[in-house]
Amino acid sequence: MTNESIKRKIINDPVYGFISINNDLVFEIIEHPWFQRLRRIKQLGLTHYVYPSAVHTRYQHALGSMHLMDQTIEVLRSKGHIITENEKEGALLAILLHDIGHGPFSHTLERSIVKGLSHEDLSLLIIRQLNIGFKGKLSRAIEIIRDQYPKRFLHQLVSSQLDMDRLDYLSRDSFFTGVAEGTISTHRIIKMMTISNDELVVESKGIYSIENFIISRRLMYWQVYFHKTVMAAEYMLINILNRAKYLEGQGVRLFCTPALELFLKNQVMREDFEKNDRWINEFMRLDDFDVFSSIKVWMDHEDKILACLCTSLINRHLYKVLIQNKPFDRSFIEAIRREVLKKFNLSEVESGYFIIEDIVTNSAYSLNDDKIKIIFRDGNLMDVSEASDQLNISVLSSEVSKYVLCYPKNITVS
Repeated sequence: MTNESIKRKIINDPVYGFISINNDLVFEIIEHPWFQRLRRIKQLGLTHYVYPSAVHTRYQHALGSMHLMDQTIEVLRSKGHIITENEKEGALLAILLHDIGHGPFSHTLERSIVKGLSHEDLSLLIIRQLNIGFKGKLSRAIEIIRDQYPKRFLHQLVSSQLDMDRLDYLSRDSFFTGVAEGTISTHRIIKMMTISNDELVVESKGIYSIENFIISRRLMYWQVYFHKTVMAAEYMLINILNRAKYLEGQGVRLFCTPALELFLKNQVMREDFEKNDRWINEFMRLDDFDVFSSIKVWMDHEDKILACLCTSLINRHLYKVLIQNKPFDRSFIEAIRREVLKKFNLSEVESGYFIIEDIVTNSAYSLNDDKIKIIFRDGNLMDVSEASDQLNISVLSSEVSKYVLCYPKNITVS
């Protein structure tokens, strides 16, 4: 393929229409096997158990985020802000690769077979490894991601409370789930962006679009990301992987792909990824197909706990989920535990695979992180929490915690 044909590369996206790829290095990264792996990782994990069309991938999200970055940079340039072609390339690469460290089914891996390492940290390690192969061409992207590049607003476009990542996932997740409450005016928000004192800000006439963005984010979290049935499926998947890892540690041979087997047999920590390139290479072989292919086989495993969990997940016989604003009564939980022990003939420790207690927290807007600032015609800046006459920011910025209790549906407690 010639350089000229690369420059004409377009992708048809259902959310934005045509996405153009006009940069040779960006196209090379997209074609790289490590980036292509994102095609095989669902953006929303097991959310399709509730919203059947939510089967879009991290690959689509990364391309969409890159498209929004391209649009935003052109808007900022049109307003007189200087962004060189090299800086634009760095920003495009930074947002394109921001999710490359996600494991199978997105966040579930962080709570099961790879612990103590977030996908953000792993993404940076992977980008550094890619940078070696690309002879330092990703160095500026790394600086932007790490907030070490002089023009700080470029980092804010990648990671802030109003970044291209959030703009895309809200639009895309709303589109594919069909949850209209998550719809935001992405195009208008971008058109209202500008730069003041090296900070990303929003022109005052765009404040209503920002208000809608903050409210939509809150609604999407409780209606989609923290939907109780989605959480039930994800807790089940986490416990399946934890059980599989336990059995491998006990010398029980499990069918699985070589890459998955390696992570089940070994307790891989952050320092392992940092010290040995082998673990990054092996991790980049893992995707959703490794996990679900193994789970289908484990349905018939002789270990009753693993088989039960796998069969339930495959057939969508999920945990019962209770959510409330205060901790559950301990006597109620213990009554459930007694019933689980009796019905499944389990030990106290084994009951933990069937009874899950957790706390989920979310705030739609943080007063501590990079704030969303509104700029008025006289040049004055004001935090959106002060500028808005519609939002009760004290409510939206407060961290909401909800208590979660999961257990088998066939367990009844009087």
